[in-house]
Amino acid sequence: MQKVGIVLSGGGARGAAHLGVLKALDELEITLSAISGVSAGAVIGALYAAGVSPEKILETLKTQTYFGIKDFLWMKNGLFNLEGLRKKLAELIPEDNFSGLKIPLFVVATDILTGASVTFSDGPLFDAILGSASVPVVFQPTPYKDYQLLDGGILNNLPIEPLLGRCNIIIGSHVNKLRDANTPITLDKATLMDQCFHLVIANSVKERAKACHIYIEPLLAGYGIFEMKQADQIFDLGYNAAMDQREKLLALKHAADANE
Repeated sequence: MQKVGIVLSGGGARGAAHLGVLKALDELEITLSAISGVSAGAVIGALYAAGVSPEKILETLKTQTYFGIKDFLWMKNGLFNLEGLRKKLAELIPEDNFSGLKIPLFVVATDILTGASVTFSDGPLFDAILGSASVPVVFQPTPYKDYQLLDGGILNNLPIEPLLGRCNIIIGSHVNKLRDANTPITLDKATLMDQCFHLVIANSVKERAKACHIYIEPLLAGYGIFEMKQADQIFDLGYNAAMDQREKLLALKHAADANE
């Protein structure tokens, strides 16, 4: 039996494009057997795996301060904490445990103590998500079991590994396409941090993208990682990018259906 999995990259507010991709998959009636997510992709993946619709997630994220830095608490090890996001997760996900999800989920984070990438798929859910979404310096590390977790994208911003051997078909949704030389750039602090981070990880993402049967990468140059004002446009860009590959997606769906 063919199984379809999706990997959702990090990308802050640009993660709204993942929601457009998921909406397209819903419309095409493509059922997911597993989700692997990192940072914003882990947040979105968890909510979707819990049965929350892409449209509902979008409306939630547009009001969630994690994606639009405001009203945070100053903390010793980072500028802000993520308690607001924890409360929102608790509102939308009935059980703080991976076992309560409708779709198997893999959350990838970075353990700052060992410098290793770690993956979680069982046990307490919310702390794993918060750890994966803890952008360095901006947020304090999240303690979880014996780990001190930071953004999983530091080491792996397209975590296909949990899906290998589990899913016959892997869809990659990556929302951090590098700017080309002709794209204007405003060199504010947030943009500089974003650009430097993705320049560092670009090669590892490129290699992992090769393992995806379908790779979706919306053109999101100019959209910041902490700004939700254009979330609707970002959502539409993700949806359109997925629908641009509609025929490929349907071919995979038909292959999966034929093997049931």
